[in-house]
Amino acid sequence: MRRSILALTLITFAIAACGRNDGVLTRIKNDGNGPDEFAILPTGPLQTPESYNSLPPPTPGAANLVDPNPRAAGIAALGGNPAVTVPSGAVSSADGGLVNHASRFGVTPGVRRDLAAEDAQVRRRHGRVNIFNIGPNDDYTDAYRKQWLDAQAEQRRLTQRGVVTPSAPPAE
Repeated sequence: MRRSILALTLITFAIAACGRNDGVLTRIKNDGNGPDEFAILPTGPLQTPESYNSLPPPTPGAANLVDPNPRAAGIAALGGNPAVTVPSGAVSSADGGLVNHASRFGVTPGVRRDLAAEDAQVRRRHGRVNIFNIGPNDDYTDAYRKQWLDAQAEQRRLTQRGVVTPSAPPAE
């Protein structure tokens, strides 16, 4: 009897190990009845063109026929003035001082590419703890849990040192 239970348990684990990992970094679902961010996008309706040959070539990151100025549409949807938009990549005069101050120590070219490579390396090194895929499996959380900031503990530490802390998120 004991051997059959052990064999059944081992077979169950072996079958569970054969399950596939969907490769999703985090599993975000909208289970509640709250707003769906994609349902409120101010995009125009899709239209069938008169001729598919007359369509311009795709320009990733640029305007398209349905949404010629997405930045202005987003600003208008949030209640702002869409007339104050500047060309993509340019910095508005109002934000120039902020950008200059933020880049006063230099700007690293290709920082997003470098961070993406480092992130992939960290997750590859630390994200294989749950090899049987039993229970929730989140490679991002597994890799970065040690770097999380405990806001309450940090506020206590700073308060003990005499640093004024104006606010902190409520304790969960």
